[in-house]
Amino acid sequence: MRKPLPAAAAAFLAAALLAGCHGSKEPAAAFSVPDSFDESRTYEISFWAKNDTNKAQTDIYKQAIADFQALYPNITVNLRLYTDYGDIYNDVITNISTGTTPNVCITYPDHIATYLTGDQVVVPLDELFDDAEYGLGGSQVRFASPKRSGIVPQFLEECRIGEQHYAVPFMRSTESCYINQTFVEALGYTVPDVLTWDFIWEVSEAAAKKNEDGTYALNGQEVLIPFIYKSTDNMMIQMLRQLDAGYSTGAGQVELFNDTTKEILFEIAEHTGNGAFSTFKISGYPANFLNAGQCVFAIDSTAGATWMGSDAPLVDIAEEALVDFEIAVRPVPQYDPQHPQMISQGPSLCVFNKEDPQEVLASWLFTQYLLTNPVQIAYSGTEGYVPVTLDAQNSPEYQDYLAREGEDDTDHYRVKIQAARILLEHPEDTFVTPVFNGSASLRNAAGQLIEDVTKSVRRKQTVDEAYMETLFDDVAALYHLEGSGSLAKGKADLGPLPPEAKVLLGALAGVWALILLYLAMSKLRKRN
Repeated sequence: MRKPLPAAAAAFLAAALLAGCHGSKEPAAAFSVPDSFDESRTYEISFWAKNDTNKAQTDIYKQAIADFQALYPNITVNLRLYTDYGDIYNDVITNISTGTTPNVCITYPDHIATYLTGDQVVVPLDELFDDAEYGLGGSQVRFASPKRSGIVPQFLEECRIGEQHYAVPFMRSTESCYINQTFVEALGYTVPDVLTWDFIWEVSEAAAKKNEDGTYALNGQEVLIPFIYKSTDNMMIQMLRQLDAGYSTGAGQVELFNDTTKEILFEIAEHTGNGAFSTFKISGYPANFLNAGQCVFAIDSTAGATWMGSDAPLVDIAEEALVDFEIAVRPVPQYDPQHPQMISQGPSLCVFNKEDPQEVLASWLFTQYLLTNPVQIAYSGTEGYVPVTLDAQNSPEYQDYLAREGEDDTDHYRVKIQAARILLEHPEDTFVTPVFNGSASLRNAAGQLIEDVTKSVRRKQTVDEAYMETLFDDVAALYHLEGSGSLAKGKADLGPLPPEAKVLLGALAGVWALILLYLAMSKLRKRN
């Protein structure tokens, strides 16, 4: 019989398992800014970025890299493109365990909050912000780096998690309502300067009326969805904010599952049942319906403006399906038009920690370069984004860009510039949701409530109080939100353990089993 493993050997096996599992590495030490940047060395850094299959954005990334490398020939930047932020998030999570995260990536603060559950994974940036030589506006930086005071304060504050900034904003957007004004006026209405939810629902109900042959009276087609919302998580979050109802606290207390949420869902269910409402996930991309004359109100990001309208530069449907119409652009609908509330969103840049602080410093220099005027102004011109620095916003180049609204249907497409102006003119009316580990799951849960209710109504299911209680419980369980669905007031938990953690726990359990077996055998031998 094989002898039981000695306790010391078992402990060694545990250490080996912990060190070797999935190629995991020792966590990097906390980052500290080097005294100087060692320019005698060469560095190779990776940059993970997103574009919306927009070649102009890809070209801007490549040009920024080329211009940066001309200033710093000893730094090579490798670009990796994604078409979805979720894919970036998943790949970062996977690579944390093997110590192969990118150097810089475009991401969202909700995602960064999850990255921070790892040990020293993301670099806190405040020390870098304020470094006299290599910080924002630093004396040793080889380009016109913006000063800390030059970043729009509201946008920079969005990158704070706890007491530290773990990102810098890259671009900002909000949501806007793209309206078929021709249809609205054909129904006998006038598009107001500030939309209300009552107006949206009333016009949408009017638009849903059909002819005797089953076609819609408004467009004469067999298809019409009066109101389509792209991001239902934003829809729910903004409605709750406008009604001063709970969503979450800064400490991570979940307040989503409340009576106001239920009232909102009943209202959505009613209008869905009347054929007035649907969502992107259920029906398809709002711009495609809008441009085909099959939608009255399409709500999407201001960054999606280049797809909206019959003259849009990025129209995504066949030319023969296009319908000519007058398009209007407005902020999202409000419950209280005197006190508008709209979400501020958009990609940020985070820097990942590495064993070599010089490599981190090289990554930080490239991150700063993405905040310079040439990059900010060029990228904001690709879609309805807004530059994150005051220098770029107030520059003659950007002001000239805004002033040329409608001059053409490409660079100065009217709808795109009008969408950008919504955020430029309403910075004080924007808000962001609290960021904590689990906030991404809570955001998903907010949208899931609307998606499930809309889907259930379309399937002719009964949506009543009992349905809502079950829905709250199911969604809370699906996204691992603590507490019962109707009373989920606790903190969002961390979700299911990642596979690497499960393997480590399994290995530890096996080691302890061997240790206990060894002790039991030793005790038995002593008795004998």
